[in-house]
Amino acid sequence: PLLEKVSTVVTTPRPGHADLSGAFKYGYTDLRNIIERASARETAARVGVGAFAKLLLAQFGVFVGSYVTRIGGVGDDYGQPLTPTEQDQVDQSPVRAVNPELAAAMVEAIEAARAKKETLGGIFVVYATGVPPGLGSHVHWDRRIDGQLAQAVMGIPGIKGVEFGVGFKGADLVGSQMHDAIHFTPESGWQRPSNQAGGIEGGITNGEPLILRAAMKPIPTLYQGLPSVDLKTRQPRTAGAERSDLTAVPAAGVVAEAMVAWVLAVAFQEKFGGDTLPELKRAFDSYREGLDAGPDGS
Repeated sequence: PLLEKVSTVVTTPRPGHADLSGAFKYGYTDLRNIIERASARETAARVGVGAFAKLLLAQFGVFVGSYVTRIGGVGDDYGQPLTPTEQDQVDQSPVRAVNPELAAAMVEAIEAARAKKETLGGIFVVYATGVPPGLGSHVHWDRRIDGQLAQAVMGIPGIKGVEFGVGFKGADLVGSQMHDAIHFTPESGWQRPSNQAGGIEGGITNGEPLILRAAMKPIPTLYQGLPSVDLKTRQPRTAGAERSDLTAVPAAGVVAEAMVAWVLAVAFQEKFGGDTLPELKRAFDSYREGLDAGPDGS
């Protein structure tokens, strides 16, 4: 019965992926309502909010950045923090890649996809340096910082996977290869010589750089059109072609960078509290001073 209702006044009779499921959920008779609301253009607001979150984090020496490592199967598995200069260079790249040669290869892959009326997915990295240990919680499932970050990034349209540190590759390692050893020196304090965990252990930041990697699927709107079904006749049809980007991986990395900054900023407020920036800084400075003393303050 709902399909009959959807079929009566529909303006896009050949639905795409999100269109039909959204129409079923909300009972819309006009798929345009789904198409527009499911669009990633709403992430512009997240980028704006994330910019303010980055300004707050910068007051405490935390820097959040991102870059693309793979588009359409072209790229590498690099996953380390960048210097400010390197990040500036990435932001000038049309595909936001660290390696100029790979950037050129990615552009070639995109142009080849254009000729075939295809779209491409890819992988990007978001990192955060200067993150103090102690953000998040191992006690409450909904306060685990990796869970919060994963949800925030997975909430970006088109994202199909999120991992931290070595991520899925860690499933093939033995324990001694996977887990990061703990070192302490009076000069450097608590450290881990490796960062397999990506800066998060037990749902809590551990003081190492936060490394998050996300996979984005190809945009489903194709100029060649995907096989679909006409909602009125129930007969096979080709989905209608709409304006579409060839890939949104570089843009998605910027959105994810903003979301990671927002989650970390909220965690800062939860951990250190305060109603003003000076109050927040006093609590943060006091916490940092006590870190070298150890968990018990001794």
